[in-house]
Amino acid sequence: MAKQRSIKSRPPKQTGGTLVMKFGGTSVGSVEALSLAAEIVLTQENEWERVVVVVSAMSGVTNDLIACAHAAADGDEEAYQRILSELHSHHRETVDNLLSQDPQRGELLATLDGYFAEITSYCSSIYTMSEVTNRGMDAITSFGERMNARVFSALLRWKGINSQAIDATELIVTDAKYQDASPKMRATCARITENLVPILDDKIIPVVTGFMGATEDGIITTLGRGGSDYTASILGDCLDASEVWTLTDVDGVMTADPRSVKEARVIPEISFYEVSEMAYFGAKVLHPKTFRPIIERDIPLWVKNTFNFSNPGTRITSKKNRITGKISAVTSISGLSLVTVEGRGMLGVPGIAARTFSAVAKEGASVLMISQASSEQSICFVIPSGAVPKVTQSIEQEMALELSRGDIDRVWAQDDVVIVTAIGAGLRKTPGVSARLFGALGEAEINVIAIAQGSSEYSISIVIAADDVDHAVQKIHKEVIINGS
Repeated sequence: MAKQRSIKSRPPKQTGGTLVMKFGGTSVGSVEALSLAAEIVLTQENEWERVVVVVSAMSGVTNDLIACAHAAADGDEEAYQRILSELHSHHRETVDNLLSQDPQRGELLATLDGYFAEITSYCSSIYTMSEVTNRGMDAITSFGERMNARVFSALLRWKGINSQAIDATELIVTDAKYQDASPKMRATCARITENLVPILDDKIIPVVTGFMGATEDGIITTLGRGGSDYTASILGDCLDASEVWTLTDVDGVMTADPRSVKEARVIPEISFYEVSEMAYFGAKVLHPKTFRPIIERDIPLWVKNTFNFSNPGTRITSKKNRITGKISAVTSISGLSLVTVEGRGMLGVPGIAARTFSAVAKEGASVLMISQASSEQSICFVIPSGAVPKVTQSIEQEMALELSRGDIDRVWAQDDVVIVTAIGAGLRKTPGVSARLFGALGEAEINVIAIAQGSSEYSISIVIAADDVDHAVQKIHKEVIINGS
């Protein structure tokens, strides 16, 4: 156990600027990880004029809270109470192991007990109603970050750092789209100036809850799974930070998912634009919306490994890759279906595409990729498989007249497909890139079902059967990224 240090004994700050550090769930998911994360904050505290810490819930806690809410909604009182009991014990044991000598430990444990009383009350209400709303789920899942921020802030204080936990509900103002809220940046920056800047001016390191915000009426919302990255970039924007760091359990942004490609390697530097495509098409390193708040200010974003902190990591900036036409990464996203609207009578009929996607929008389905034949006799697009029944029904209702006349032959879906995306700079303008990509797939005897290229200069996306995804990603990585570099 590290000894408590005297705050007054510390040397003066050496450099200026503001650093926002976000620690993901695995980086604050155990006693050992929390201790290591605290040491990293200690090393940076003297290097920056202002440091802001953003924390996720301990790894697995958000999933357990979701399972708890669902068990309550399903009427399984024994299950939700068991989950709550296990979570409560886990948090208390973490505090006991981290802060056994801290005289403030009892106060922290009492705070955690209060949170679990609130969660129990929520689950009891859900059990009675046999239903959990998106708003209710946001309230319940927010407790993971709220508890962990208090634990981590207490640990920093025990190690001699002036620190204060603060809920992002006091800082980030969002719309009321529960489970996937969007920040209202003007109001958010005003709140940050009012509530966070004074803390920083008092030389206190705030530990902010990731993942969550609140409506203007104070109702808790969440920014979507993985939203703590987004929290960090929102704070970075409003504070005009010098850098934003996201600390995780990998060495940086990788050329492929290391779980399926053993030869995957760290990309030392990459542009916001390329990594945004990666995040959208399945890379798990960063929340897809992370880059929006910091692109305009061109605030560098670093991805670093908490458990291998000496590794430089990946630096992400607005600077485009000097080597255009080079594929730097390959990603995949699964759980998808390819929906096709086809018919010879569609040729030259205006508004078919618009009506098709209007029908899709009515069901709130996310369209990840679109491909249309030049003859206009078919339109295909990729959506999550779970949305297929409602989407196809909506299109059939919209196109009922055309179906009855035979202008449209059918609306159908091919399930179990995957989008594999090659990411790089200037791909649209570079001859031969597609040839290398499809040559690798041809050698592997992998059939390409659909292609999308040209809408972005940073990516080429293909649809293949789900059974082929690992082979395809490995082949592209070997032949196009490794051998082609």
